[in-house]
Amino acid sequence: MPLPENGAPWPPPPLGRLYREMRADDAWYSGDRNRLADVYRHQEQRHDGRRRLWARHQHPQPGRHDTRLHVPLPADVATMSADLLFSEPPSFTVADPATQARLDEITEAGGVANTLLEAAEVAAALGGVYLRVTWDASFTARPLLTAVHADCAVPEFRWGQLAAVTFWRELPSDSATVWRHLERHEVGRVLHGLYQGTADSLGTRVPLPEHPDTAPLADSLGAEGDAIETGLDQLTAAYIPNIRPNRRHRGSPFGRSDYQSAHDLFDALDETWSSWLRDIRLARARLIVPDGYLRDHGPGRGASFDDDREIWQALSIPPSETGGSITLSQFAIRVAEHQQTAEAITRQAVQLAGYSAQSFGLGDSTATTATEVTARERRSMITRDKKARYWAPALADMLLVMLRLDGTLYTPGLAPERPTIAFGDSVSEDPQTVAQTLSLLQQAQAVSTDTKVRALHPDWDDDAVRTEVDRILTETGAAVPDPMQAGTLV
Repeated sequence: MPLPENGAPWPPPPLGRLYREMRADDAWYSGDRNRLADVYRHQEQRHDGRRRLWARHQHPQPGRHDTRLHVPLPADVATMSADLLFSEPPSFTVADPATQARLDEITEAGGVANTLLEAAEVAAALGGVYLRVTWDASFTARPLLTAVHADCAVPEFRWGQLAAVTFWRELPSDSATVWRHLERHEVGRVLHGLYQGTADSLGTRVPLPEHPDTAPLADSLGAEGDAIETGLDQLTAAYIPNIRPNRRHRGSPFGRSDYQSAHDLFDALDETWSSWLRDIRLARARLIVPDGYLRDHGPGRGASFDDDREIWQALSIPPSETGGSITLSQFAIRVAEHQQTAEAITRQAVQLAGYSAQSFGLGDSTATTATEVTARERRSMITRDKKARYWAPALADMLLVMLRLDGTLYTPGLAPERPTIAFGDSVSEDPQTVAQTLSLLQQAQAVSTDTKVRALHPDWDDDAVRTEVDRILTETGAAVPDPMQAGTLV
């Protein structure tokens, strides 16, 4: 299928509702007060008839600022999702040693672990993310893995699987004209198009050299003038849903955001904190003094009260009349009520997103071992495992694409393999606990030196483990003197 025709509406109308939902999720994720107010400007009331905090028109007095407060819980939820998945980088393994060495070089030099962290955080907020494989021989001698946000893509699914996708971005412009670069990924090729249009229309397609950001692509295009042939029978892009099903679009291949159905809770949390801060502002101590205690600064200059003055003379008023004394006005701050309300809302919001309250510092935090932490955060661990099952197949496909492109473009003779993905532990054992466990096993003569080294250093390869075992056996005098038994482990 070719790129869109001239004058096509953009974004495509069938994705209008999905894009509007992503826009609201993105506003909460960004934490930008202006974007939140803009999203809810035309949604004055909720279903219960009450206006949202961010839909209310604020008209502060001159010299005063907007007193609404935003608590960035949505951003914390997205970060938690990414941390549970990729705080420890996953391992990618293949059978061929040469291919493994090249895969390690590509993933480490290309910062794949950091790309996955970014992609997972955005996926939690927007409901999904795309991984894209690209290359640029003038920049680096290896394929690159990049993340594309879900609100910058127009996908095409077949039987629930991604069949093609068009990525788009708005390019810099010094006029009212909107320049868009469209990049369509199909099996075996990547198409590029440059459009000059308006805010809601693609406008007219123009040659790539018309804009400096797309001009370098013109030299890479094939005979058709808009496509780069990959020579692969695979897509160079993949879609990873955050989690399914999407409750608002049942049967849809799109994933759902961690924020789905939680917007009212986020709004209530902001309103609670705004009320709490209002109590603090109103509770500031204020003095109510008679006019006679004010110092006149002359005609047109007003009067003031010196709260550092120590001696004041009494006012000439009858003692039976009131209003001749200084009165202190100070209101109470409802700390406990606000704190309990905010904590209850936070618990409900993170539970709706699929996480344990303990993951966000709520509740008992006395657990010390990894086993205890995992037990207390079981709900978060279940959500992590569910999301990992969506990530593994798509990530393995993209790594295979990278190896196949690398064998064609940069490393002739490379034997590409589809890697096996192993996600890192999101909860690491405490070193003291590991040491005590190994000590007890040693006393029971139930563990070898090799097993102890592997338990203490799970990220080491076989050569590093063997070297450390030999060093330990030599230092303890337990090394085997017979050279024929040098490989025997004790």
